[in-house]
Amino acid sequence: MTALIFAAGLGTRLFPLTKNKPKALVEVLGKPMLEHLLLKLKDAHFDHIVINVHHFASQIIDFLKVKNNFGLHIDISDERNLLLDTGGGILKAKPFLDKSDYFLVHNADIFTDMDLGKLIEDHQSGDALASLAVHPRKSSRQLIFDEHACLCGWENQQTNEKIISRKSLINNNYAFSGVHVISRKIFPLIEETGKFSIIDLYLRLAKDHAIAAHQANYNYWFDLGKYKDIQAAEDFLQK
Repeated sequence: MTALIFAAGLGTRLFPLTKNKPKALVEVLGKPMLEHLLLKLKDAHFDHIVINVHHFASQIIDFLKVKNNFGLHIDISDERNLLLDTGGGILKAKPFLDKSDYFLVHNADIFTDMDLGKLIEDHQSGDALASLAVHPRKSSRQLIFDEHACLCGWENQQTNEKIISRKSLINNNYAFSGVHVISRKIFPLIEETGKFSIIDLYLRLAKDHAIAAHQANYNYWFDLGKYKDIQAAEDFLQK
């Protein structure tokens, strides 16, 4: 199975930890975030990993070499010339991804024991273009799903900004967990170029295509974007 790891971010919220290293190599419990995730993916039987890089890209490449790629087949999607955001990053990595019927996408700074096998299984059982791991946790930005658990909108509860892809009888709001499975059938539908958000693409495609919710179960989920979040994750796991 194939997975794409987003590791190209600047890590500005983690400064000064990211002053001299990429966010993906910031340590949690004595190991870089990227190492934790690669070992998790390996345990879940992913054998082909694509990693996008930008900020201190050479450090990630050198780290993988020292670790012998953890015994995995790893391809690098190089964004050193231009950071392309999530949608642009997926499109840039297309040559490595479109040989598989579907692929997992996982943010490097998401630290969770989510059951990835169940997410893959749910995606395979339907015909959605993408299956998004979501959860009813508090978040200012929420995805809106209809009575069939298909994406129909988005809202920012702090600014009251709302995007409605299509009307629905029932609206269920969930927070996105930064983990999703995408069918390669999505590539011919992408009209966007350069830098763009995958959420914006999902909202456009949701007008005519199924973008499904997968209600993820997990014991822990942390977005390690800030130092206090790393501390919270370490405190939780050391209990």
